[in-house]
Amino acid sequence: MLASLLLAAALAPSADARPDIAAANKILGRGMNLGNALDAPTEGAWGMKIEPEYLKAIKAAGFDSVRVPVKWSAHAAADAPYAIDPDFFRRIDEVLDLAEANRLNVVLDLHHYDGMDEAPDKNLPRLVGLWKQIASRYRGRPASVFFELDNEPHNKLTEAKWNEVIPPVLAEVRKTNPTRPVIVGPAMWNGIGSLRKLKLPDDPNLIVTVHYYSPFEFTHQGAEFAPPKVRDRTGLTWVGNDAQTAALRTDFDAAAQWAKENNRPVYLGEFGSYSKADMDSRGRWTRAVVHEAEARGFSWAYWEFGAGFGAYDRDKKQWRQPLLDALMQK
Repeated sequence: MLASLLLAAALAPSADARPDIAAANKILGRGMNLGNALDAPTEGAWGMKIEPEYLKAIKAAGFDSVRVPVKWSAHAAADAPYAIDPDFFRRIDEVLDLAEANRLNVVLDLHHYDGMDEAPDKNLPRLVGLWKQIASRYRGRPASVFFELDNEPHNKLTEAKWNEVIPPVLAEVRKTNPTRPVIVGPAMWNGIGSLRKLKLPDDPNLIVTVHYYSPFEFTHQGAEFAPPKVRDRTGLTWVGNDAQTAALRTDFDAAAQWAKENNRPVYLGEFGSYSKADMDSRGRWTRAVVHEAEARGFSWAYWEFGAGFGAYDRDKKQWRQPLLDALMQK
């Protein structure tokens, strides 16, 4: 595909310049998370399965990429060499094939590895072992497939501990994929506020990701999995007044400033609002986030396609138009 050729050219080594990872990040463009499917304990356990028509709909709507969150840890042996289930690997192959057939770039993400968050030292060898298998299996995939090392490190996977984890995991990936773009974000749920504490190896092919769900009381209102004070309150609106817009811009300015200082491109890997918020507010908030992200050169992926935050109504087989218009800036 053209995107793969452009990306391969951008990452090709030269005698006098580092590979242009900013160009690779730009190719990710506008993306959609295929959440609540392969990141569930088993695909379908949370009511969402990835169907071929979903990839077609995403491409037809104008998106450039999909982020595929995967709970690899639920499909691998507990003991070394931590073998990943062959049938599960074949299912991931199918999804990657669907994305390639629809000319969509892919962020292949390691998601919900709870053991790393609860006991990082104990689980680090297994994380390295998982990435050894993933990277080896997909070493021949086109450059349009990006790897993301770990979604939203938190809890005991502190900022300092996460900085220790990144180098050995990345080193394992680089054994088989020396120049493939790899996405990594700060600890504390990939929060912008933790960027200043993120320490990255000297690797030119890294893209930094952040997630954005602020104000949390608005974006997660009524969500069954949210803390009680957020879960039990609904009716909060987002009107885009001066104070709300200023808070958004301040957050994104901080990310952009860090990116400039560290010469790293930014991928806004998740942002979205839960279905209990009113649609007008969801549309306004989404439009504002996309506008501010693109104004700073961030690529992005909305959370998510067809579940609780979904931009697409799977029952009606159609987009929720206010959200799609906001994402596409119509």
